[in-house]
Amino acid sequence: MSTEEEILKSSRVIAVVGLSPKPDRPSHGVASYLKEHGYRIIPVNPQQREILGEPSYPDLGSIPQPVDVIDVFRRSEEVPAIVEEAIKIGAKAVWLQEGVINERAATRAKEAGLLVVMDKCMFKEHQKWGGQNESISD
Repeated sequence: MSTEEEILKSSRVIAVVGLSPKPDRPSHGVASYLKEHGYRIIPVNPQQREILGEPSYPDLGSIPQPVDVIDVFRRSEEVPAIVEEAIKIGAKAVWLQEGVINERAATRAKEAGLLVVMDKCMFKEHQKWGGQNESISD
């Protein structure tokens, strides 16, 4: 099983860092799709109170519940700080969306025991293995 498939099948709660409230933005489309497919989405955007009907948090450390995956829609140079937060809150995986690449941060996350996907779209990967969230029905 690929890392992508492992993350998607074993995860329930996804914090989306950089989630935009604008429906035409990729982060909004991906998060909306994942929510429709049974995942719990937690927006992380300090400028918003709510996105997709969910409370938005200013940073990962403010989220009051465990998070499985950190889905990152931020510039590559912002990833190291996000990875450090992900490690601190005990996330199981960090997923860097298409175009988000930071080898040093990915190595740091792996060394801390997190699964890492870089430069891939969670929406596209979910569709590849049938578009079903098997973790919800187990």
